Amino acid sequence: MTSYRPAPTKNLEPRPLKLTIVAATGGTGQHLLSQALAAGHDVSVVVRNPDRLAEDVPSFRVDLTEPDPVALKTAVEGTDAVLSALGPRGNAEAGVASTGTRAIIAAMQATGSRRLIVVSSESMTTIPSPGRPRPPKHDPGEGFLLRYVIGPPARRILRKQYADLGLMEDAVRESGLDWTIVRPALLNDRPPTGAYQTAVGQKPKGVFRISRADLAGYMLRIVGRPDTFGQAITIAQ
Repeated sequence: MTSYRPAPTKNLEPRPLKLTIVAATGGTGQHLLSQALAAGHDVSVVVRNPDRLAEDVPSFRVDLTEPDPVALKTAVEGTDAVLSALGPRGNAEAGVASTGTRAIIAAMQATGSRRLIVVSSESMTTIPSPGRPRPPKHDPGEGFLLRYVIGPPARRILRKQYADLGLMEDAVRESGLDWTIVRPALLNDRPPTGAYQTAVGQKPKGVFRISRADLAGYMLRIVGRPDTFGQAITIAQ
């Protein structure tokens, strides 16, 4: 049975952390980087093009469609956590999330790094993957419009991206790391509010969007929280 549980808000890791942020020049990645630096963390990044970085931080140039294992090992060695905002921007990029995340996992396993947080999609609560072939047919948090009007065409149009995210989630679940999959609702660029709902294994009821800034804030907030290990958590507001 799919469970529902709001994630607690207590942060068990107040000290400054050594963090590695993957895809730090994307919409969510930029917020992760700026918020992590504002919190006083020691941050390095893995990016395709360091020239696009808005902050002066140690960077590793890696194209995660064809990952460099040596660079990734160097990037994650000794880190307290890897936060990945990696994902396909369209069907043409489908494959980057699974390929890149497998390479990140291999680098973490090789170096002994343990904590991994990745971004997926709220749609994955009901979309099958090879490692999760029989998910629930319907998400109990969905309303009528999302379940019957918006969801079906979105799943058809974005099927390659969702297939990529499914393979990524499979790799994360099988990694043996201290992982959390964060599944955001429809993303927007509104300012952060700090007010949102979370649910384990399903969508929160009655909410269907989330700002990239709040998504980034939540990912940073749960780095030191063992209660989120091994969980796929949907976030929306």
